[in-house]
Amino acid sequence: MKNILVTGGAGFIGANFVPYFIENNPDYHLVNLDLLTYAGNLDNVKEVDNHPRYTFVQGDICDRNFVEELFQKYQFHDVIHFAAESHVDNSISGPEAFIKTNVLGTFNLLDTARKLWMSAPNQYNVGFENSRFHHVSTDEVYGTLGEIGLFEETTPYAPNSPYSASKAGSDMIVRSYFHTYGMNVVTTNCSNNYGPKQHDEKLIPTIIRKAISGENIPIYGDGKNVRDWLYVLDHCKGIELAFKTGKAGETYNIGGRNERNNLYIVDTVCSILNEIQPKSEGRYQDQITFVKDRPGHDLRYAIDASKIENELGWKADENFETGILKTVRWYLDKYKNK
Repeated sequence: MKNILVTGGAGFIGANFVPYFIENNPDYHLVNLDLLTYAGNLDNVKEVDNHPRYTFVQGDICDRNFVEELFQKYQFHDVIHFAAESHVDNSISGPEAFIKTNVLGTFNLLDTARKLWMSAPNQYNVGFENSRFHHVSTDEVYGTLGEIGLFEETTPYAPNSPYSASKAGSDMIVRSYFHTYGMNVVTTNCSNNYGPKQHDEKLIPTIIRKAISGENIPIYGDGKNVRDWLYVLDHCKGIELAFKTGKAGETYNIGGRNERNNLYIVDTVCSILNEIQPKSEGRYQDQITFVKDRPGHDLRYAIDASKIENELGWKADENFETGILKTVRWYLDKYKNK
């Protein structure tokens, strides 16, 4: 049985990926490495707590000695790297953690994997000939779009926040290990994820939480910022597909083809709540409040997912209407049980 390292598996996307991967890949033992900062929560992966092919390890990818000891202990055949600081607001107020985790942490993992798997550039050690490092990244590395156009894999990088700049840096380091060492790497850049297990600080959980607690629902600026919304399980399926069948050294954009602005998101969530948990009087839309816009707030992101669709056969199972209904119901259950 092969050991695979999944970093950040107690965070939003990782915690959706871990149970899915374990269920669908019986030839792997999965080690979930997570520092358990505020964004990581073991409750997110409680369904695999006692699974015989699952091990949780708490630790920091920025600690090189720790990372090397972990690789020596488990002799990881593959790595899927989710772990990252990811909240843009936090990167504005405290950018240093983003540079350390997203750049240095990624380097530590890559370089440790290279030394375990390879004896020289383009020479893999016995037993590691098919080992792969999969780096999970974001569409924010591309910057912002105007009213038309889509991000493609060839779009020049133009990050506008410390978060997206740190992710762009990590993407470049991963790329360099393919071109310099011949290391088997693949990168996926995703659009805005939504769905179960997302941290309460993010937009959709915030809308739901504020709405049902009777508080103001804050929306940045004029609410016209556009994102391409991707249901998290669809993203997980795309990651698994790129990990298994993607071409070494390639990048694959994963997007939901669901462009919506923030006004649409908040109105849709409020309308669902009006139907399934109506207020005693009025509508949830009455609580919407506009607040000062975030510095460097990108206007629009939208991904062209043609490459992964055409070359690997990926397709999103959820459209926004089906995905957002599942999401609202999940958070209502969560907040009811608190």
